[in-house]
Amino acid sequence: MSSVAKAVHESPSPDPPASGLHFVDVTRQAGLDRVILAGRPDKDHLLDSAGNGVAWLDYDDDGWMDIYIVNAWRLEEDRIVERGKNALYRNRGDGTFEDVTDRAGVGGEGYWGAGVAVADYDGDGDVDILVTNFGPNVLYRNEGDGTFRNVAAEAGVESPGWNTGAVFFDADGDGDLDLYIAGYITCTMEEVLSARPTLDWKGVAKVAVGPFGLDGAPDHFFINEGNGRFREATEEAGMKDQTLGFGFAVRAADFDADGDIDVYVANDSDPNYMYRNEGGGRFQEVGLWTGTALDVNGAAQAGMGLAVGDVDGDTLFDIFVNNFSEDYSTLYRNVGDGFFEDVSEEAGVGSATFQSLAWGAVLADLDHDSDLDLVIATGHIYPQIDRFPEIGLSYLQRNQVFLNDGRGRFSEVTASAGPGFSLVQCSRGMAAADYDNDGDLDLLYSNLDDIPTLLRNDSQTGNWLMVDCRVPPGEGPLIGTEIRAWLGEKILIRDIASSDSYLSVHDPRAHFGLGNALIVDRLEIRWPDKTVTVLQGVEANQVIRITKERTKAE
Repeated sequence: MSSVAKAVHESPSPDPPASGLHFVDVTRQAGLDRVILAGRPDKDHLLDSAGNGVAWLDYDDDGWMDIYIVNAWRLEEDRIVERGKNALYRNRGDGTFEDVTDRAGVGGEGYWGAGVAVADYDGDGDVDILVTNFGPNVLYRNEGDGTFRNVAAEAGVESPGWNTGAVFFDADGDGDLDLYIAGYITCTMEEVLSARPTLDWKGVAKVAVGPFGLDGAPDHFFINEGNGRFREATEEAGMKDQTLGFGFAVRAADFDADGDIDVYVANDSDPNYMYRNEGGGRFQEVGLWTGTALDVNGAAQAGMGLAVGDVDGDTLFDIFVNNFSEDYSTLYRNVGDGFFEDVSEEAGVGSATFQSLAWGAVLADLDHDSDLDLVIATGHIYPQIDRFPEIGLSYLQRNQVFLNDGRGRFSEVTASAGPGFSLVQCSRGMAAADYDNDGDLDLLYSNLDDIPTLLRNDSQTGNWLMVDCRVPPGEGPLIGTEIRAWLGEKILIRDIASSDSYLSVHDPRAHFGLGNALIVDRLEIRWPDKTVTVLQGVEANQVIRITKERTKAE
């Protein structure tokens, strides 16, 4: 197998159902050409196949979403051949991007990159970038002049290991952002380089070992001390990784609607964690109690990536978790009071996701009909399976897209969603943003051993509203803000998070599809400090910037 796995096209099935969606691949014309390295061709160790995250951010505050892509290394047998460089692409505003990585100083410091989280952690008014690594983490502080400086060591968040998902959030309500970082497996680079495929798979091939049989790496929680420095407080906060689960994606949100932020962790092959915020920076792990740790049969699944959003219109955040091939991805419906139920099969995502090996996930209104649709990034971890077509699985896979019927039931429309969804790749991270500011959401993917993929949304859709929330320096965090839009009696809800999907970051602006509505009757922004901004009669089809009023003396 070549060391660069090129994307190919599959012919869509005949007479696919019409979806109204139309996505096109604009990667090369947009100027995204950095190859994402991924270990060895045969994926001898799990590190070779875990992949990387992508992020949308407006690092220069010009109103256009820029791109950050995490990279890894290229290996051959037991040798390091090339250390990949992360990429920062500045949006020119004309549909193309400029590679400004070297000028900005955000190339990744030569580490094997994994995930990314974006937030203004120091409250100075511009966004910073955390990169998790197989190795020490990197925290790029935005200097405000188009450049960044790695301050991870002085901030106290290097935490060397196999770090994966990370999320900034205000754990204790003190007005600054704390940090949770998940760990996957405890191993050294020497162990990675010496690894060979020795695990028997279906009696036909030897593949990479793990994660069972390997030691899980601990997760870490850091309290922001308010001076640009963090202090590890994992046990103090009640967030000790008791089972050393194989952690991947992490998401913070108010899952029980009690006014403070909780944390959910998707674990590979272990029960997922739900850390309920008890107030004052203390948490209790309640995954089993709340119904979010296991599937409907009481089994742990191979949690990879996740997505959070209100899929059924009840203003409660539901959770979608992607899992391994030959197991379904799981939709946990929020039934209130912090409890959830697995509704994957009745929601239409059970059988439809069984064959794919799924990673990144997006819940977003792709067709502007005022409900959240679903996109899944897919790709296997064993390239050896392509030698055995009789098994019915493949290494490169088509990413999937599902439309919501408005009641939380989904129908797959991949075959009719445009040529962008005929690509066959080995995708990992995925994030959504309106990069061309035309009102609809576009999709960015990371792919193993290939350039990323940018799919432009050219669908003919209904009305929309984009809400760009801002917080003045010193007025607390933006992360954790909730935005609600009223269309008559229907209420749409979004929140602003520092990470989502699989090790990735979406457009921080809150996007609403409005269907035929030309006016949002009421728009409500609930800031993290519990203050509320309300606007009445907001016109559709615009990006509206709303800045939190100052609450302190000038």
